[in-house]
Amino acid sequence: MLGGGAAAVVLIVAGLVFQPWLLFVDVRVADAIPAPSASAPAAMTPVDLPTPVPGSTAPATSSPLPVEPAGPVDLLGGSLISHEHETSGTVRVIQNPDGTRQLALVGLSTSNGPDVHVWLSAGPVVEGRDGWYTAASYDHIDLGPLRGNLGDQLYDIPAEVDLSVFRTVDLWCERFAVSFGAAALS
Repeated sequence: MLGGGAAAVVLIVAGLVFQPWLLFVDVRVADAIPAPSASAPAAMTPVDLPTPVPGSTAPATSSPLPVEPAGPVDLLGGSLISHEHETSGTVRVIQNPDGTRQLALVGLSTSNGPDVHVWLSAGPVVEGRDGWYTAASYDHIDLGPLRGNLGDQLYDIPAEVDLSVFRTVDLWCERFAVSFGAAALS
């Protein structure tokens, strides 16, 4: 009788740790992903200054002022590859007209899992089984928990993040220290 009770406890603990039911539950997210604007990021354009008041020493010249883009601009992008779980979709780094940046997961399809986070990583994307563990060996920025395993999602990128260093997106399962999938940003 004691053996059956111990086996039940082991099964309950294993269920709580591995959460196998998540493999059969899909969570779809449908954030509105902005379409890229045709304009370039903030550029300088000459602007005519008003004519000076008579007697003033200020010259009437043109001065370059920044021009905000008409809409969001794509800075970087890439395609997700599979690691420990079958994963597909694309990623985009979007700069909004106000200068804020967001990471967009577009058409994401992966397995649902416990404690999966969206990381920007300084590590490379490595295909195959070796790539499952690569991200943990490099600096990363955690953009937060993956909100769903299907659909379109937006994550804010902190202003201080240097995108010339953090050029990889990883869907990282923190509980099991494994990548579900990754994309190189270019």
